[in-house]
Amino acid sequence: MKYWLLKSEPNTWSWDDQIKEKVSMWDGVRNYQARSNLMNMRVNDLCFFYHSVNEKKIVGIVSVIKEHCTDPTDKTKKFVAVKVKTKKSLKNHITLKQIKKEKKLSHLALVRQSRLSVMPIDKISWDLICKLGDIQ
Repeated sequence: MKYWLLKSEPNTWSWDDQIKEKVSMWDGVRNYQARSNLMNMRVNDLCFFYHSVNEKKIVGIVSVIKEHCTDPTDKTKKFVAVKVKTKKSLKNHITLKQIKKEKKLSHLALVRQSRLSVMPIDKISWDLICKLGDIQ
């Protein structure tokens, strides 16, 4: 199993939208590095759901239920999408500020490549972020 972080602008697709739909296509990604990350996702991989822009915080967890396919919103057919399912809401949201305070997380793309919308999270960092957020 691998671990990921998916960023979304809450005014475009929010955690509340994800909860209501339960299952959604993660589409609209137009960055080649993010596309490669989507292509490396496998069924049952876990992903933090991150509200970007003004909020900058992890608000939930989703799991991958369908591996990459051509993104139906991409007319060029160069980009891919995956399907994800809501797993859990976080009682304690984990802010970017909290993550940046933790030196053991300074290597994460979330800290180093702030504009990347789909990024891997190593198991040790996943566990540490879960501990910060008191996620069981």
